[in-house]
Amino acid sequence: MTENEKIARLAALGTATVYEAAGRQGLVDLPLMQIVPKSRVAGKARTVLCGQGDNVMVHACIEHIQPGDVVVLTQPESQAVALIGDLLVTQMLVAGAAGVLSNGSVRDVEELVALGLPIWTQFVRVRGATKREVGQLNIPVAMGGNIIYPGDIVVMDADGAITVRPMRLDEVLTKAEARAAQEESDRSRYKNGEHSYDLSDLRAVVETAK
Repeated sequence: MTENEKIARLAALGTATVYEAAGRQGLVDLPLMQIVPKSRVAGKARTVLCGQGDNVMVHACIEHIQPGDVVVLTQPESQAVALIGDLLVTQMLVAGAAGVLSNGSVRDVEELVALGLPIWTQFVRVRGATKREVGQLNIPVAMGGNIIYPGDIVVMDADGAITVRPMRLDEVLTKAEARAAQEESDRSRYKNGEHSYDLSDLRAVVETAK
């Protein structure tokens, strides 16, 4: 399996399974909105540190995007200012971006849904950004209590966003596959009337505490 196939498999397994398999590390702990319904994605982080309420660095990052990148747009503090709209997202699609994660806002939502690029954002607002504060590209950025490094694997679906360090890809994928297989087995047993209270040995935890 190639690296790209492994990354795609993380997207298929989903954030919850991958997060648990990673030892509950890498959570982007923000109230994120999934702009394109039922979308999911995994890709390498292309990090952007914008000035507060400013998106000049979003314009600057376009020529650095590589196919399969997830563009991570951050400000020093979360703020409901539109860092992207349909014109910037159109350019990101042409550059080959796989998705976008932002602690700012988006606008032109109907157009973004039609474009289809998977986007997770903290806000939807029409308030526009300034274009005068130079930030930085391809540096570690903070978002939702997590530090995201350039090249980290960002996994996003309806449950939110997590990251996996590249050196842990094989380890986390192996554990995630095992977890998914176990969950499928458990699901079949639950459908046959068995209970997690017993299968997970929770009865002993509860009754010992009495």
